[in-house]
Amino acid sequence: MQETLNSSLESEVYDAIVIGSGMTGGMAAKELTERGLRVLMLERGPDLEHGVDYDNEHRPNWDLTFGGLPDRALFETDYNIQSQSYAFDESTRKHFIKDSDEPYIQEGSTDFNWIRGSGLGGRSLTWGRQVYRWGPQDFEANALDGHGVDWPVRYNDLEKWYSHVEKFIGVSGQAEGLESFPDMEFQKPMPMYPLEKKIKRRLARHANELTFTIGRVAILTEDKDDRAACHYCGPCPRGCSTGSYFSTQSSTLPAAQKTKRLTVRTNSAVQKILYDPEQNRATGVQVLDMNTRDTIIFKSRIVFLCASAIHSAQILLASKSEAFPNGLSNSSGVVGRYLMDHMDQSTSIGIFFENANQYYKGYRPNGTYIPRFRNLGGQDEDADFQRGYGFQCNSVRVDYRFTQHQKGIGAAYKDKIRKPGPWAFVMSAFGECLPNANNRIALDPNKRDKFGMPIVRINLQWSENETAMRRDMTEQAVRILKAAGASFIIPDDGKEKPIEAVHEMGTIRMGKDPKTSALNHWNQSHDVPNLFVTDGAAMASSGYVNPSLTYMAFTARAADYAAKLWNQGTL
Repeated sequence: MQETLNSSLESEVYDAIVIGSGMTGGMAAKELTERGLRVLMLERGPDLEHGVDYDNEHRPNWDLTFGGLPDRALFETDYNIQSQSYAFDESTRKHFIKDSDEPYIQEGSTDFNWIRGSGLGGRSLTWGRQVYRWGPQDFEANALDGHGVDWPVRYNDLEKWYSHVEKFIGVSGQAEGLESFPDMEFQKPMPMYPLEKKIKRRLARHANELTFTIGRVAILTEDKDDRAACHYCGPCPRGCSTGSYFSTQSSTLPAAQKTKRLTVRTNSAVQKILYDPEQNRATGVQVLDMNTRDTIIFKSRIVFLCASAIHSAQILLASKSEAFPNGLSNSSGVVGRYLMDHMDQSTSIGIFFENANQYYKGYRPNGTYIPRFRNLGGQDEDADFQRGYGFQCNSVRVDYRFTQHQKGIGAAYKDKIRKPGPWAFVMSAFGECLPNANNRIALDPNKRDKFGMPIVRINLQWSENETAMRRDMTEQAVRILKAAGASFIIPDDGKEKPIEAVHEMGTIRMGKDPKTSALNHWNQSHDVPNLFVTDGAAMASSGYVNPSLTYMAFTARAADYAAKLWNQGTL
């Protein structure tokens, strides 16, 4: 590979460089530029212009290659992991990386699907958009049960930043008044289907320790600024040209660009962060131009690392120097360790023959939710696991997609499969993963990807605690479905599945002690004071709810703190 150094850029010094353009990178760019800093945002993938480049957004399947069905040979060779994502198909393929270009190694019995975005906006274009605040117990759990290090923050430290982010991104949902499931800054909730309302009434009578609510999503139900309320059109992962759901393109990027203090450079893969031992400061980054294969240096006074948990750890581990022989900001040795994802292995289904004369209009991009109810006031007597989980639920009417393989021919057959069948109420559990030093990423010393980066080796496996939690998830789901009045119940089959919640976190964790953590309570490196890490890598535990909102709240908080230090001349 030809490497040349573009020295013409060496004289340009930005106030901050933001590595990554997803949920946290976009938020960092917005918050820093609005506080007066000149920011360079670096994205390894290609440019994707909002609206213009969502070229398959409303394109009918019959107009896609193979009618929208997979090109099996291509998917197997180039997208064997990415094609496992619920959001991946022929219409969204451009939003995902090629596995053949950027492979990774799974160690031991690891079965982990690492789903990665390709392009400006990262996974903010294809995420599920479920957003929940952590409760006070989530920040206290490590200290109470001794797993992991104690969080250096508590819920009160993040509460105002949750509100700050929610007001900006727009969240629809229903207030429930639960301390363990904090309410948010809501737009009006999306409506429940008639069957869901019936289930809610039944659970209130027969399982009143539960809360059954509409999902909380970063999707507008009311117009906001230049963004329109959702009109339930359906193809969310293809991109949302109305800006109804939150993404970098629809929200944080336009806000940052409005300040005229943001420079965006796509097709720029960060190879390492540069470090000056005399100043004890990060001085910038070394980037590979993905088009020209040139190596370029960009300088800055502050660095925000927001490349996602595994990529961020990969970059720090690759940023070796005499001062940090095991990777930048890694005097503690924890960088790469304590990798977590959510336990999402248990899915149970209840069949309901009620409300047969009722259907729904449009495609509601949201489901219903049952927040954590296990081990909330300490360890439940009948629980053989620690921490807890919640249920993300979805009501699906059985239609032609489920009946098209039955026998028949002609008009009578077509009429038959057009008639909707019963309702399927799907309960998918998401549970907390305990911090474990053996769950980690490392760099392969010999193998590199197509772009010259050391290939990541991943070791991520469930402990007995997560396995016991899964058993409880299935038992409780069956109990809940019975209380809800399901006519027929299909419990989870118990078979092993890949780890693929796409909520990876924990590889550059926060903590109070520099000997056992990499970041302080401001997401600031203990070792390198002008380096901040605000994506999922910073998490000291996983909680049980979808984590992206918490990442963004931490990012806004850290950016505010960094900007104050910058204004004081400290950074």
